[in-house]
Amino acid sequence: MENNASKNQEKEAVKSSPLQAPKGMRDILPEDSIYWDKIFEIAKDTADFYGFGHIDTPILEYTDLFSRGVGSGTDIVEKEMYAFRTKGGDNVALRPEFTAGVMRSFIENGMSRFPQPVKLWYFGPTFRYENPQAGRYRQFYQMGLEILGGETDPVYDAQVIVASIRLFEDLKLKDIIVQINSIGCHTCRAQYRKKLQDFYKKEIEAAERRRTRVVCRDCERRVDINVLRLLDCKEDLCQDIKSRAPSILDSLCSNCRDHFKSVLEFLDEVGIRYELNTFLVRGLDYYNRTVFEFVDANYGMALGGGGRYDYLAEILDNKSSVPAIGMALGIDRIANLLKEKQIGVPNRKKEKVFVIHIGEIAKRKTFALMEELKRNRIAASEAFGKDSLQAQMRVADKEEAKMALIIGQKEVYEEATIIRDMKTGIQETVPNSKLIEEIKKRLHKQ
Repeated sequence: MENNASKNQEKEAVKSSPLQAPKGMRDILPEDSIYWDKIFEIAKDTADFYGFGHIDTPILEYTDLFSRGVGSGTDIVEKEMYAFRTKGGDNVALRPEFTAGVMRSFIENGMSRFPQPVKLWYFGPTFRYENPQAGRYRQFYQMGLEILGGETDPVYDAQVIVASIRLFEDLKLKDIIVQINSIGCHTCRAQYRKKLQDFYKKEIEAAERRRTRVVCRDCERRVDINVLRLLDCKEDLCQDIKSRAPSILDSLCSNCRDHFKSVLEFLDEVGIRYELNTFLVRGLDYYNRTVFEFVDANYGMALGGGGRYDYLAEILDNKSSVPAIGMALGIDRIANLLKEKQIGVPNRKKEKVFVIHIGEIAKRKTFALMEELKRNRIAASEAFGKDSLQAQMRVADKEEAKMALIIGQKEVYEEATIIRDMKTGIQETVPNSKLIEEIKKRLHKQ
């Protein structure tokens, strides 16, 4: 009886288990993957042109890499990381972003010995336990460019931004505006933090005396632990005080001011549109000096961003100093935008032939013929699972094949193939020795 009860419980558990992807995860189906393939293709071409080599870091990293690198006080580490302990007792996490892993790889693999700077690009999935909404998923994809090592030359800041804009242009996404800011270095940012903290505390204390609120609960906490994140808050309650906050540009030291001025001059030189956004700080602790976001002007939606992170190596390694600048784009949002706007849609329709068999012996011959077509880079398809001529012809019509290659028992013995023009219905028997040449000639004419 106990055995039967146990089996019934198992059956009920299976029955009630949803046969679906976890919340915030999704399948990328063939009709959507054409956009992803196009983005990857253009991203690769852009990266190749500007001299970036491809890197692929592990999806799983030690949790401490992100706790230290991204920042223990950030939403990513506090609320959003998929972190767990392995059976061996290691604390690991699914990567919530790429940059910390890329810097870890730079240090671990001794890339400081390579010709400097080292230019790297990546494309792959990342994971954050966020509230899923339009264009935002718990498994999402990023493409990024990173320039590590060398000097803190502002030309590299500008090159990352320009390369990103060229990528958008090649995707036929116009009206992308660069919002840009500088958050200074350790020295001038410390002074600004104090000024910003004093301003917020004074406003909060005045609001408390009036028994009102001017910031959300998260920002009340950020005032003491991560004051720059106050400028990153999107809550409606916090917008008024944020709009009156002191600007960080007024607190930059002369070196940071000159660096930022030079970045803007490089962008002006090639006609890149940008807007100064003094509230832009980005959500990660490792940024310094230049920070930026790419915003679609029509939708008001950020499609990616980045910045300089000269201190990240020191945070991770306690001794290395590696100047660095990078950016990451949200591939999910870009793909959704391409699909919605119906622009830059790749055309996958090729001049295609359809292989048809009549009988078991002919089926083996058409199976071999498919491989010969592939070797000759001729697009072809088949319906091996169907045996009747009529059924296979219907599939050929549905796939809009230009011609059908028909092999029956007679053709097998004669070592020939029937070529049927699917538009006119005209058929011709061609010796197999001349088949490939004839197919290429007809496809070229069409």
